[in-house]
Amino acid sequence: MITYIQETTDYLIEKGFKNPEVGIILGTGLGKLTDEIDIEHEVSYNHIPNFPTATVEFHKGKLIYGSLSGKKVIVMQGRFHVYEGYSLMDVTFPVRIMHQLGISTLLVSNAAGAINKDFKKGEIMIIDDHINLQGGSPLAFKGVQQFGERFVDMSEPYDPGLIKNIETIAAENSIKLHKGVYASVVGPQLETKAEYRYLDIIGADAVGMSTIPEVIVANHLKIKVSALSVLTDECDPDNLKPVNIDEIIAMAGKAEPDMITIYSELIKRL
Repeated sequence: MITYIQETTDYLIEKGFKNPEVGIILGTGLGKLTDEIDIEHEVSYNHIPNFPTATVEFHKGKLIYGSLSGKKVIVMQGRFHVYEGYSLMDVTFPVRIMHQLGISTLLVSNAAGAINKDFKKGEIMIIDDHINLQGGSPLAFKGVQQFGERFVDMSEPYDPGLIKNIETIAAENSIKLHKGVYASVVGPQLETKAEYRYLDIIGADAVGMSTIPEVIVANHLKIKVSALSVLTDECDPDNLKPVNIDEIIAMAGKAEPDMITIYSELIKRL
């Protein structure tokens, strides 16, 4: 992996991806943040050595470099998932590359289903803790200690300072912001009624199929991380309706402007 990381990093530096301060991972239906970026360079994933390729139709699959709110940023427009057939090491490889390029802060977004019945679709939740239900760890490989401490503390995986800043920004901009626990499952199938009840019982406020692997690796590399879930559907097992993926994408788009406001202002304050 050391050789792959160096090859990929060297390629991106040659393409002009130099000294980014902030990394951003954009989730399902959340690609418009790139409209706010003064883009200097971009490259498709399938042109980057050793990079996975996004296979989900609504993930564009581009790595973008430029300026946002006065900071140099590197943005993943489209991410990778275990349900696409990738390993957890594949899914988190881009985080290791962004770290090697120089980021000290990682901002993540995702589309998620609301388990907490007080949360409604179209609203945003800041993640302050998580439950990993993906059945593995991106740190469970031979030689992991070459990249950082094997036994990573996860008592505060989401940076408290970033959370406080985001809460302040949301209040200043009259954005309704929940705070809660995100559970990540493998997918790609959606949950059954019984599974939604289980998630509620174990303390999840929202559920999705991403984010946690990247957050684990960010903590392993001592990168400050924050994550926002855009709530795209309501997962009430007693009133469950069939999921419409187009509606989920549309709901992500509805909440996206608030997410853009939060992250743009947060980057300005870093």
